[in-house]
Amino acid sequence: KNPMILGPIVGVGGLAMLIPPSALAVVYASLAQISVGKVLIAGAIPGFMLAALYSFYVLGRSRLNLSIAPIYEVAHHSLSEKLTEFAKYVLPLGFIFFLVLGFIFLGIATPTEAASAGAIGAIILACCYKKFNLTILKKSLKGTLQVAVMAFMIIAASKTFSSILAFTGATMGLVSLVDNAAMSRLVILIAMMLILMILGTFMEQVSMMMITIPVYMPVIQGLGYDPIWFAILMLLNLEMAMSTPPFGILLYVMKGSAPADTTIGEICLAAVPFLICDLIVMIILIAFPSIVLFLPSLM
Repeated sequence: KNPMILGPIVGVGGLAMLIPPSALAVVYASLAQISVGKVLIAGAIPGFMLAALYSFYVLGRSRLNLSIAPIYEVAHHSLSEKLTEFAKYVLPLGFIFFLVLGFIFLGIATPTEAASAGAIGAIILACCYKKFNLTILKKSLKGTLQVAVMAFMIIAASKTFSSILAFTGATMGLVSLVDNAAMSRLVILIAMMLILMILGTFMEQVSMMMITIPVYMPVIQGLGYDPIWFAILMLLNLEMAMSTPPFGILLYVMKGSAPADTTIGEICLAAVPFLICDLIVMIILIAFPSIVLFLPSLM
């Protein structure tokens, strides 16, 4: 039924922001001038927590109401067939993940070097599958150039904005204002999260990061919060904003790809349980920062 078709797609649509390798995490770390590798690794446990909570909800809801996810016949495959498919399609993907994330986590390579290793691994696999040719190489190089130029322009604009804030004294003024405010650190953090949530429903994520990170980072450092931990909270917040009714971007992407008779109201209702899952994970991460910081601390 529609709730169980639409909801998981909307919910999982933003999950890639957390689970590495996340392009948005790389952009965030570059803008905030913090370790790219640590931000990537820090998103792993929260991302899998979120995926597990989504799965738990889907299974529980399906058990309680069989009509929304009726039982159907599944084609039987032998163990040898399953192992063959696993070795053919899953292991190569795991190999690429290891070249990027494994190299970063084990300290074998820097994030830039690990990205190069991943690209080389992808080329090798493409050759093994006989899918590599000059046309694909040209297309890949063109796409890489477009993304790289866009990323550098974003970083340059953000650095300019940060410099203007610092030169005018706005950054120090904001930090002083927060320090003098008669509010606890937690209240200030919640207020910052709410602002991000509201902005995220109207604005594109990278644009919002360009505006907020130069303002937020001095405040976070002044409050004594860990910047890696805050990075994951902000990425999770951006994910929530993308699917928050009534203006979340993912809701309208889903509307455009869903059957014509699907209403935006149905999509919003289907997204609500997954937003609640996001909120639960965010509360857990705020209460227990060590969940986020465990893997980065091992690097």
